[in-house]
Amino acid sequence: MEKAYILIGCELGSENDIVEKVLKIDKIKDARVVYGDYDIVVEAETDTEAQMDNLITKKIRKLDKVRTTITLGVVN
Repeated sequence: MEKAYILIGCELGSENDIVEKVLKIDKIKDARVVYGDYDIVVEAETDTEAQMDNLITKKIRKLDKVRTTITLGVVN
């Protein structure tokens, strides 16, 4: 089981729209708008590392108005 927190930087004003889209993606546990260097924090949990990589690179990073991501892998 892989668990990660993904920090998203996005275009100004697009935070709530991106959270709505992210929450519809399979394997996403939670997504919240936050204040600070990043705009959104996402909690994700997948069965394998390959699934986590696919989730981040093919689904989250490709969302319109997402500028940057940082992934924090959780050590069990």
